[in-house]
Amino acid sequence: MPFIIGIGIFYFFSSEKTVWILAGISAILFLTVFFINIFYKKLNAYRFKGSTGVLIFLFFFAFGGLLCLLNNEKLKADYFGRKNYTYLKIWVNDEPEQTNDILRFKARVISGYESSKQIKLSGQLLLALKLDSIHPAKLKYGDELFISTKYLEVEPPYNPAEFDFKRWLASQNIYEQTFINQNHLLKTDRNIGNPIIKFALKLRENQIAKYRKLIKDDEAFAVASTLILGYRADLSKETLAAYSKTGTIHALSVSGSHVAIIFFILDFCLAFLNKKRLLRIFKFVLICSLIWTYALITGLSPSVVRAAIMITIFIFAKTFAKNKNGYNTLAFAAFCQLVYNPFLVWDVGFQLSYVSVFGLIYLQPKIYKWLYVKNKWLDKIWELIALSLSAQTVTFPLCIYYFHQFPVYFLMGNLFIFLPLIAIMILGITVLIPILDKLSPIFKWIIVLTNSVLKWIADLPYATFSSVWIILPELVLLSLALGLFIYALTRYNVRMLMTSMIVYLLYSTLVFYNDWTAIHQKKIIFFSLRKNYAAAFINGKQTTLITDLSVDDKNYQYFVQPALEQSQINKIDFISLSKDTVSTQFVKKDNQIVFDKYNILIVNESLNYKTLQIKGKFSSLWLTGNTKFKLENLPKNLKYRNVLIDATNKDYKIKIFKTFAENNKAEPHILKKNPAYLVHLTQ
Repeated sequence: MPFIIGIGIFYFFSSEKTVWILAGISAILFLTVFFINIFYKKLNAYRFKGSTGVLIFLFFFAFGGLLCLLNNEKLKADYFGRKNYTYLKIWVNDEPEQTNDILRFKARVISGYESSKQIKLSGQLLLALKLDSIHPAKLKYGDELFISTKYLEVEPPYNPAEFDFKRWLASQNIYEQTFINQNHLLKTDRNIGNPIIKFALKLRENQIAKYRKLIKDDEAFAVASTLILGYRADLSKETLAAYSKTGTIHALSVSGSHVAIIFFILDFCLAFLNKKRLLRIFKFVLICSLIWTYALITGLSPSVVRAAIMITIFIFAKTFAKNKNGYNTLAFAAFCQLVYNPFLVWDVGFQLSYVSVFGLIYLQPKIYKWLYVKNKWLDKIWELIALSLSAQTVTFPLCIYYFHQFPVYFLMGNLFIFLPLIAIMILGITVLIPILDKLSPIFKWIIVLTNSVLKWIADLPYATFSSVWIILPELVLLSLALGLFIYALTRYNVRMLMTSMIVYLLYSTLVFYNDWTAIHQKKIIFFSLRKNYAAAFINGKQTTLITDLSVDDKNYQYFVQPALEQSQINKIDFISLSKDTVSTQFVKKDNQIVFDKYNILIVNESLNYKTLQIKGKFSSLWLTGNTKFKLENLPKNLKYRNVLIDATNKDYKIKIFKTFAENNKAEPHILKKNPAYLVHLTQ
């Protein structure tokens, strides 16, 4: 815990000076603890073992912070983002993903060119490549490239509740991005990637090709490739929703559950080797080899590697340690991974996997003991229920916080998918063997059946509570209340139970306050978009949304919808700027909008080459549609506090409109690559 806290704190407080300070503190603390242990008897160190423990905690706190800073690419002296280089030499650092004619991949920078001089550089870059329609470039992991580009810092989220892409990339040590055409790229003949990763990706590519030949059904192929090999296949929205709504999305991401299935099958089949120590060692080597072979087949995806490390340490402890402790094994596995990459602490998969395994170790045996079932098969079912309950309980707060939904029928979904998942795993690996590829029709049938049943469960009434938003303080309170409640029940501690109830009451109070605020809210959100316009006029839990986006548009789903869900909106009236609407709370007519005491004059293409005769005072002017209306023709007696310039205007027009607003002492708000404009109105 001190190690993780050190990483978490110094992730946000990073500087080059801090590196040297932490290095000095870590060295002094380490040498002090080392000295105490060397001369333990002479110093009678048992008298102050509490203080020694504090020193050890402080060492790991400082050591965690030091590793975090040393891992930060931006703090390195040769980081490429410190200067603007026109030409860069890079290599492809992951498997490129293609969407239509755009190829996206992470690239590691090798060097840059300044005045025809090559300078060695470091750092990572997110690159989007516009492919040539006639001769598209074919890139793979490790390819060395020369690019001519202008790279920019990754943009922050501009709208409320929008996914923080900048923070997500920063957790992977990527801070710059660029978009280039294919003619700005030159591919060399060199491939300098890690040979093991290169081999793993090539091996997975071959297995995917085999699946493509054996499975003609596109959806079954996509599920097989995703579920067995961790390949990011094009799954339909319907299938993804089915797995998500039934709480079985973990089955689609190759992770700990898949590796655990392989381990338990191997452990069961090789149980006869448990008789002698040498045989147990042979079993350990064999199982670890097979698990890491599977990790290779999946292209060494991070989630599988994480699970493989955990299982390897677990098997090692089981084979060689006399006193086995599941918590120490789990902590050591996390420590090993965080030493290699401290930024993993921010990875959602990392957090969920370790929290769920902790729940299985601590909570599953206790839930299992609630009932005694005589029947062997019913007992196995109860064991599975206890397994699912423990994992879902401990991960519940994190799932709500990150994914904003809770699957009601998670027990039904997980109980159903257990056997099909095992069958799919076994058959999925088996059909890759040339002699046994004739089993592929059975493999495909099980996948299709599994998808059908999960879709049926997902379509049941009240299958999921969606659009559930909690803020960070609520997450902390809910997690604390849940942890105290579980501990109180297992220890039969009444005081702890009362404490958990008090903490939960604080959480409920905060939730009730947020709900009360949502009911009484009255505000306007002018969204920041790329080429469109959107403005939400919110009154309580309903809104009138003026936009040229449709519900199915990705821009709506990515930029607008999260903000409305966070505001707990349950009724949306879609209208466009071309449509007049009159209601008790909202009026849009004759290029004017009135909402409460806030009124807007819309200046768009309908006013082109016209003379305005409007008088009065407006809260805002809304300039949209790349209007040709000459703003100089606005009546001199027309008053307004600010000017809203949306993304439907071209860049040169935006500059003209901004200058006009400043000259007229009105505050300009550009709704493109700038934060959304929020207006809070009193109820």
